[in-house]
Amino acid sequence: MQFDQIPNLTVLACHGPVTQEISSVSYNSAEVTPGAAFFCLIGENTDGHLYIEEAIFKGAKAIIGSQPLLLKRHAEQFPHLSFVLVEDSRVALAYCSIHFSGNALDKLVKVGVTGTNGKTTTASYVRNLLNLLGKPCGFLGTTGIVSSKGKIPYKKSTPTTPLASDIHTVFSKLVSIGDQAAAMEVSSIALDQKRVEGIVFDVAIHTNISEEHMEYHKVFEHYLASKLQLFDQAKAAVINLDDQGMGADLLEKIDYPFLAYSQFSESGADLIWENCRNEEEGLAFDLCYQGQSYPVKVPLFGEYNTGNLVAAIGAALLTGHDMACILTVLPKMSQVEGRFQVISGPEGRKIVLDYAHTPVAIDAVLTEVKKLPHRQLIALIAGIGIRDFVKMPKMARAAEGKADVLVVTVDHPGYHEPYDVVNEVLKGFTVPYKQKVVTAPSRREAVVAALAESGPNDIVLLSSGCINGAQIVKGEYIPHSDEEIIDAFFLQQNEYF
Repeated sequence: MQFDQIPNLTVLACHGPVTQEISSVSYNSAEVTPGAAFFCLIGENTDGHLYIEEAIFKGAKAIIGSQPLLLKRHAEQFPHLSFVLVEDSRVALAYCSIHFSGNALDKLVKVGVTGTNGKTTTASYVRNLLNLLGKPCGFLGTTGIVSSKGKIPYKKSTPTTPLASDIHTVFSKLVSIGDQAAAMEVSSIALDQKRVEGIVFDVAIHTNISEEHMEYHKVFEHYLASKLQLFDQAKAAVINLDDQGMGADLLEKIDYPFLAYSQFSESGADLIWENCRNEEEGLAFDLCYQGQSYPVKVPLFGEYNTGNLVAAIGAALLTGHDMACILTVLPKMSQVEGRFQVISGPEGRKIVLDYAHTPVAIDAVLTEVKKLPHRQLIALIAGIGIRDFVKMPKMARAAEGKADVLVVTVDHPGYHEPYDVVNEVLKGFTVPYKQKVVTAPSRREAVVAALAESGPNDIVLLSSGCINGAQIVKGEYIPHSDEEIIDAFFLQQNEYF
């Protein structure tokens, strides 16, 4: 790396050699290997500049940071190393990662999805749809890293959108596998932290916006402004006209091609879905586009997912696929892991996995689940310990009176005591309770409790935010799988009887 020649990287000063042989790019001193370039990122809880000496001890050849006196002092002590001063280490990480990856991003069609709810589902639909259309596509998001051929084992740096160096490492992997596209969730925090800096998305998709991540953004205006940044980095857009919070802002903001989608014929949207209904094998609806109406049947569940699917169709159209081909492959669409994923249990039970984790999403999924035939509905809801405590009572208010039994637990307690989170959720219920309420101090115990409450022909909804197959407890990612717990529970029941 010749640091003063990397495109779009502004170097304010460089102490020591301006060029170094670099073997890896790292932002975590614990993962530095000999020959690494170490980036001093300033976060909410720590500052990478504090770990410069550890990185040097482990063999880093270049240190990139934003504190001039500290870098200069270390340069005097280690004159054979490069100390690069930049204004923003996160921006520098992004552009150096692009350079280090050999500009792998240029070999992929990139679709970014942002919104409060529906990011995972929509990005997954984009991946599945493009694969069916013959354009091998990968996925980066909450449920992991996936190529066109399946999951890629990868230790993610964040719950949703990885840090810049991880994104470009994944892009390189996708290109090496033969993928030609990538669909990714782009969170508001990722946008604010410049994780996708330097990426020009071929299509940016907007799903919706409601209050979320206030523990980070503090005010809704900052949250909205962060989301809108994605559309400064796009060539085309898919916009939800039914979203009051962001749709109108986008129509005013963008000056490039877009497709608008809506469920209302009077909206004037480019893509409109009507007559949506649940059938035994999935969803059926009419899709209107360019003056024609097309009947659609897909093996997917949850009427609110129709909008997510139509957004994915919009992305496929904007990336050069025609409607006739899209309609041909829609019956082959597959369910998304943890997004209205229906599992058949013994004695007519249905277990629905939908990791809705906002009040709006909880309300929507409960409304949809109740449309399925059932005797009794048992629903698990959770407070998320690594999120804003103000949201937790709202989860209870959104679910109250909409199930026969509510199991209240905690997802990702983080550094909180589990029952502190559970009790915060319980504050949202009216007293006396409008339904039976059961509490559990861990998601594992809550899943078992919900299943134990069920009987023949019941539905068990397991909602909330199980991220990346793990529970985050005191900084550790503890492996967790709802599906494994479900299998083990019913296997034990069968053995018992």
